[in-house]
Amino acid sequence: MASEIKVDTIVNAGGDNDTGIDLATNDQILLKVANATKLTMNSTGQTTIVGEGGTTTTSVQQGLCKSWHQCDENTALDDSFNTSSIVDDQTGIHLINFTSNMGNADYTAGVCARLNDGGGNAFLRFSNTFTTSQNKLLCLALDGTLIDAETRASAYHGDLA
Repeated sequence: MASEIKVDTIVNAGGDNDTGIDLATNDQILLKVANATKLTMNSTGQTTIVGEGGTTTTSVQQGLCKSWHQCDENTALDDSFNTSSIVDDQTGIHLINFTSNMGNADYTAGVCARLNDGGGNAFLRFSNTFTTSQNKLLCLALDGTLIDAETRASAYHGDLA
């Protein structure tokens, strides 16, 4: 027979209720330290945690990078998260495919590249159209011509589907 423990609150060994998990409600779990709530998780899994400085809360889901990658000039992924593949579309253009789609096309992205000669005479930009499943990354010389870079990396922030 399985064991079962039924409690409303888990407290520290001193029993002073200033540290523990409050299970008294069915809709959320509260993690308290020194009688102040530091983490809240509701029944949908939405989790907020006290942010830097201790005066505001941060949504864990909203604050995390949802996809990132680093790849070489042959589109081999050196390392990645939620990036299923990268397609070499043409010189200087790569299609970044997400493993799990974004919830909408209004996400943000940051990019960087390293040129083969180590110079800094190029920049990366995204196509004008973001999609929920893929993003197009362009590497351009300062004169606007498309060029390949030795290493490319990008990070995406937004909501997953």
